Amino acid sequence: MTDIRRTVLWVVFTMSLVLLWDGWQKHNGHPSMFSPTAPKPAAVAGSAPGTAALPTAATLPGATAAPGTAPTAAAPSSTGETVVISTDVVKATLDSLGGSLVRVELLKHKDETDPSGHIVVLDRSAQRVYLAQTGLVGVAGAPSHLTQMSLVPGERSLKDGEQSLVVRFESPEQGGVKLVKTYTFKRGDYAVDVKHEVLNTSAAPLTPQLYTQLVRDGNPLPNESSFYFTFTGPAMYTDKSKFLKLDFKDIEKGKASVEKNASDGWVAMVQHYFASAWLHKGDSPREFYAKKVDNNLYSVGMLFPLAQLAPGASVSADHQLFVGPQEENKLAVLAPGLELVKDYGWFTILSKPLFWLLDQLHKLLGNWGWSIIALVVLLKIAFYWLNASAYRSMAKMKAVNPRITEMRERLKDKPQQMQQEMMKIYREEKINPIGSCLPIFLQMPFFIALYWVLLSSVEMRHAPWILWITDLSAKDPFFVLPILMTLSSLFQVWLNPTPPDPMQAKMMWIMPLAFSFMFFFFPAGLVLYWLTNNILSIAQQWMINRQLGVNK
Repeated sequence: MTDIRRTVLWVVFTMSLVLLWDGWQKHNGHPSMFSPTAPKPAAVAGSAPGTAALPTAATLPGATAAPGTAPTAAAPSSTGETVVISTDVVKATLDSLGGSLVRVELLKHKDETDPSGHIVVLDRSAQRVYLAQTGLVGVAGAPSHLTQMSLVPGERSLKDGEQSLVVRFESPEQGGVKLVKTYTFKRGDYAVDVKHEVLNTSAAPLTPQLYTQLVRDGNPLPNESSFYFTFTGPAMYTDKSKFLKLDFKDIEKGKASVEKNASDGWVAMVQHYFASAWLHKGDSPREFYAKKVDNNLYSVGMLFPLAQLAPGASVSADHQLFVGPQEENKLAVLAPGLELVKDYGWFTILSKPLFWLLDQLHKLLGNWGWSIIALVVLLKIAFYWLNASAYRSMAKMKAVNPRITEMRERLKDKPQQMQQEMMKIYREEKINPIGSCLPIFLQMPFFIALYWVLLSSVEMRHAPWILWITDLSAKDPFFVLPILMTLSSLFQVWLNPTPPDPMQAKMMWIMPLAFSFMFFFFPAGLVLYWLTNNILSIAQQWMINRQLGVNK
């Protein structure tokens, strides 16, 4: 039994040191040992220094190079006319080149790197490429996201009392087709209605296809934490395959697994707290794709067949483009499965009800910090008897610890007899050495799920608690919570029975210090959760120890 415990402790301790070292390496700008070298900033051949890396014809769905040649990537000399529109929640920039959405600033969400600014999700700059594009294929020369379109005059700001703002682009006749693209921005809404009207201006029937895609570079988010990981990259959903995340490195290697055809679903680009997604309501055939379109530039999209158009006939297709925060309840209303862009990983089945309960507590208490504390209290109540069983086992082991220590000293040269004597003592005192671990092990998935709830919930972002904690998603500026959590962890070690093996005893004191180091860089909300859990565990264990008369 002692050998097993020693092995487990060494494995946990070694992995902790490896993860700490890896986090420290990333914190200092070195690549992680668990991931390939970080991708270089997007660059496009032929673009001038400092200009944005713009997608080219290679990004068109189904576009291929001539036999024996590779597609070239040259930035257009002009990006066209841009227009900036403002509503109560977004400030968006659209480009007449393709009528694409090239920048979205979320006016309700501050940028942690610049408190006077706001979070920018879509962007086209020297540092980032992240765009929403649409266009036509299936007809040679049909308007695409590379077609220069005309911007129809109209309002550019959502005025008081108005509920929507319309921006309209019209393409010239190309390939016998004219495309009219209409964006409708709504008050208080991050979902934009996008209507495509396709007119056949030729003398022959045509069958065009409409694509909607998101194009993004593979660069990591600025100021991304080195001490915890959140997914950044493309995602898609169908009713058959459910939610699927796609790594940029898999797309790079052509190994991305995509359900090619479906009659439902959506595509998205996901990052910590925020996402963009192309949505299409109703069942209709669509083809999904994800591919590399340039150096460090990737697209994910859907291709929709349109009805055959007789000469002079037209057809329209309605879509929605979401660009905003991952507010779980609102996302679930927009499209089936869209709330899954708020990524809980393997613990989704537990995290979703925990977030629901946390949200109900917030409605009652009005403060996310107190809601976190209340949720931990409810979980500790739910697991009270399970924890009590574990703490009683610990207390009994602590009570017999002097006998174990004396026996080990007496039989230190007879390991086999020492093990037999130790098991005899456990049987006499009715102690199950595993009894202190199993109850805690059974409830760990719930607390890990809660960890992901707090890490992933945009509601924690810039949410205050009390006094100096003004942002539960940022680290404690004065490290008060991490210090208290470290002290509480050490106090828990003091309450627990001292392992008879001196090496194990030392490790029991070192491990809390090693883990606590990471918590100095964790969001305050996560540290508050662990601290509350520690304090409640200490209170319960102290009470049981007193009942059994084993407190030091």
